[in-house]
Amino acid sequence: MTVPEPVFIRAKRGLIAERAVVVGDPARVKQLSEQLDDPNLVNESRGFLTYTGKFEGVPVTVACHGVGGASSAGVVEELIMLGSKVIVRLGTTGAFLEGMRIGDVVVPTGAAYVGGPLLQYVPDARITPVPSFEVQRRVVDELTSSGIRPYIGPVFSSDAFYAEDPDFVKKWVSRGYISVEMECATIFGICMMRGVKSGAALLVSDNLVEHLPMHHAEHLREYVNKVGRAIFRAIISVDTSSEFHHKSAPNREEGRP
Repeated sequence: MTVPEPVFIRAKRGLIAERAVVVGDPARVKQLSEQLDDPNLVNESRGFLTYTGKFEGVPVTVACHGVGGASSAGVVEELIMLGSKVIVRLGTTGAFLEGMRIGDVVVPTGAAYVGGPLLQYVPDARITPVPSFEVQRRVVDELTSSGIRPYIGPVFSSDAFYAEDPDFVKKWVSRGYISVEMECATIFGICMMRGVKSGAALLVSDNLVEHLPMHHAEHLREYVNKVGRAIFRAIISVDTSSEFHHKSAPNREEGRP
């Protein structure tokens, strides 16, 4: 099977690192790139800003995956095509639990979904998208070392930001989920199928139970800097010589953008 050429991340081969941190907001890409030594802008096609530099001497890429599963699916597939072997999402999330405050961190153990790209990748089943234990263990260790005590548990990946019904939060809390976001299920699922290690750390940007309003990039900048450093330290310690498990090759007919 012929692997397609990237159409979103128009970077030359060799310019994408084995370790990649992905985020939804282009402003966060620029902010995180400032923590890298010699950051080089390797892609800005379609707004998917992508920088590659070094953190403590180790090459790392920071890329924008956009909003939602469809966008993140295309970016993750292409980062893998271009050589990434570990992909960690640093994103935001809406809290489901009382007491969760703006800037708190959720480390997902898995992500539920009811729609989105994974239904096209695997139409005959609902897979269980989970991150790599090795990656998340290192993420938790680095967060803890930085004085951050994360919430750890499953999240729900929504496909429709404005479509939640009045019982949305109550329903997902009763099922054991601790927050909502839009990309983890797709990222974890694709990485599982491709044999690539994945992980995530999510900053609480709003609380749906306590009706705390959403905070945006400018308000989360301090938290992103602190959590970003922990994510970079975690990802450079992950072994890239071993795969998550047996991998499959991408097919333009599955998850077609």
